[in-house]
Amino acid sequence: EMKRRSLYMTLCAALAGRMHADAFGSTCFATILSEPLSSSVSSLRPSIAGLLSITNKDKASFVLHKKAQTVCHGWVQRSDGEWEWKEDDPNYNPPAVAVMDDATLYDDDDTTIFQSSVPESKAAPKLPSGTFRPKQSLGQNFLQDGNTISKIVRAFEKDARETIKTRKGGGDIESESPGLRAVELGPGAGALTGPLVETFGTDDLQCIEIDPRSVELLGEEYPALRVTHLDVLQVDYPAMAKKEGGPLSVIGNLPYYITSQILFALADASHFGAVRSATVTMQWEVALRVVAPSHCKDYGILSVVFQLYADCELHFKIPPTVFYPKPKVDSALIGLRFIGPSALRRRLAGVNPTDLRRVVTTTFQQRRKTVRNTLKKLAIEVCDGDKEAATKLLNTVPEAPPSVLKAQEEGDKFALTQVLPPDWNRKRPEELSAGQFIEITRLIFGSSDENTLEFDKKVWRKLKHGTN
Repeated sequence: EMKRRSLYMTLCAALAGRMHADAFGSTCFATILSEPLSSSVSSLRPSIAGLLSITNKDKASFVLHKKAQTVCHGWVQRSDGEWEWKEDDPNYNPPAVAVMDDATLYDDDDTTIFQSSVPESKAAPKLPSGTFRPKQSLGQNFLQDGNTISKIVRAFEKDARETIKTRKGGGDIESESPGLRAVELGPGAGALTGPLVETFGTDDLQCIEIDPRSVELLGEEYPALRVTHLDVLQVDYPAMAKKEGGPLSVIGNLPYYITSQILFALADASHFGAVRSATVTMQWEVALRVVAPSHCKDYGILSVVFQLYADCELHFKIPPTVFYPKPKVDSALIGLRFIGPSALRRRLAGVNPTDLRRVVTTTFQQRRKTVRNTLKKLAIEVCDGDKEAATKLLNTVPEAPPSVLKAQEEGDKFALTQVLPPDWNRKRPEELSAGQFIEITRLIFGSSDENTLEFDKKVWRKLKHGTN
């Protein structure tokens, strides 16, 4: 047996050298490697000899046979270049799921804080078959578990209802008309849309979808529902909120590859009070970055931005099995309850968000270096090339402005994290809170009157996304 193994490895090594740069040979070589080690040498010789004698004509025939349909981890490329999920089965029925028997949400001490009006899930949604297959180019992974869908809609209703501001006498605030104004991003096959329509009706719900197949499908299923054929990255939330009569509440099963850009667009929209809440799914690792505390490896730009702009909550983890097709990673549902422009102004205390963005992105681009080293170039630029003045600036320990000190006296949790320690310039970015980044920005760029500070329409989202 040892001789057989030795000869087998020798032959494989020789074959690898022969076919090093040959993709076709590599495929065949992988077939040989899959043969059991215990097989006899005589059984191996014909296979290897056959491979070494393959002609170019044989290779061309093999390539032509595969050209019509290329398979990659469950995705099939059509003749027009689009990738579709290959396991789409017209007779596919999702497995039965358990039904949640309690629609009441509780806080940490088991006190009832919210009674949901979302109906209980009694069956998994029926996914469309035939030509409606998930597209890889759109990052489509359809929800197929009824229980998970109900939990998502309940969490969305909780986030949205608890962010509706009320007057002392009751009712909505004067600057907005009554109503929830729900917006679903990327409804796809409509797994979330059905429960949303049943819960809120079509008057308080609209959808944004880039896939024309989904637009047609939802139009047939819910004729009264407003479905806009549009890329979610191009949505003008302030204009939409103005048209609808007040802040929007966003829900969506977001594509992984554009999650951050969608979140940044929502953050910019909150400058004008256009979005009050967002309850969205995303990759588990991205969700951890949003809610990560300082002093950990997950803490980064997403953490700083959304812990400044919103109260963040990781609702629950979502396994791959509830999606079709199944992603290779876990997901999570995140709730973002935006604090609104007035509270944001108080936190910034006159600091311009555009200046804050420069400081945050500059430091986290070299997160292993100290803040003093990463901000040196920026400080020199602000000091008009005076290196001594820049060094002195970065060695200063600034005092918080009166408004921040007052908020600290009142016990404001965010304000209590804004104090810069004496050695702040020797720390790495993950060791600084969102409030401390505000104070560093104030030190470098200065600040203005928080009551007159005007927010730019685009700070965190890309300039090519949305209207200017």
